[in-house]
Amino acid sequence: MIVLDNHLHLSPRGMGWRAIRDFEKKGGTHIVLSHMPYQETPVLEGSFLSQYKVTLAMAEEVRENTGVGVLVSLGPYPVELLRLVEMLGKEKAVAVMRRGMEEAATLVEEGKAHAIGEVGRPHFPVDEWTWEASNEILGYGMELAAELGCPVIVHCESATEQTWKDLAKMADNAGLPREKVVKHYSTPTISIEENRGIFPSVLAGKDAVKKALSQGTRFTMETDYIDDPDRPGAVLAPTTVPKRARWLLEGGMATETELDIVFRKNPERLYGVELKEP
Repeated sequence: MIVLDNHLHLSPRGMGWRAIRDFEKKGGTHIVLSHMPYQETPVLEGSFLSQYKVTLAMAEEVRENTGVGVLVSLGPYPVELLRLVEMLGKEKAVAVMRRGMEEAATLVEEGKAHAIGEVGRPHFPVDEWTWEASNEILGYGMELAAELGCPVIVHCESATEQTWKDLAKMADNAGLPREKVVKHYSTPTISIEENRGIFPSVLAGKDAVKKALSQGTRFTMETDYIDDPDRPGAVLAPTTVPKRARWLLEGGMATETELDIVFRKNPERLYGVELKEP
């Protein structure tokens, strides 16, 4: 059956495609490879394209060296704004982040990527200007996504009731369907009444996925693996999702039909693609 990790990273400094070989050996079939900043490839001349090319190249390496299907998410990581402000000042930093959104949207339009993300706002306390600027940049990304009909993968603080309200309001203002806003690193908040229609991508810890399944199947599962040689296996190891699928099935906590919704039908609806069985 299809087993998809909805959010992980690879790094030129880390295992790269070899991490996905381990994922495949455990039964994983598809990944959503999410862009992140690369120390070796800074943002130059106000463009994120040099960084996006690194992510796209690693996606191609996975395709060439494994049988795993790869979807790609590209976007300016929100904490980059703070670094850019130090380098360029506030006005130019915002302009560069907006351009990063536009460049990501162009690559989605060209079929080289499938989502804009991870984008959003810092997950730690910041000053009022940074908070408001981050929200404005995220809103702009949602507007671009609405034009394309693609999802936005959101990085932000651990979701509270206010977080869900904020994301729903931004989506509505941008004309983007709420279910096209994916809360990455989500708690198992599955109820639409609680999450305001935002789509949760639940971190694949045992307790979290059990709780999520007890409420329904409207979620995806992720590891947020970061492929950092200084932090092996963080956040969760790339083998976690296929192991979790087997654990759920063997323990009678989920049926194949339920997991088919989580791993295949939900991602197909989110990304507008058909996932081919291995």
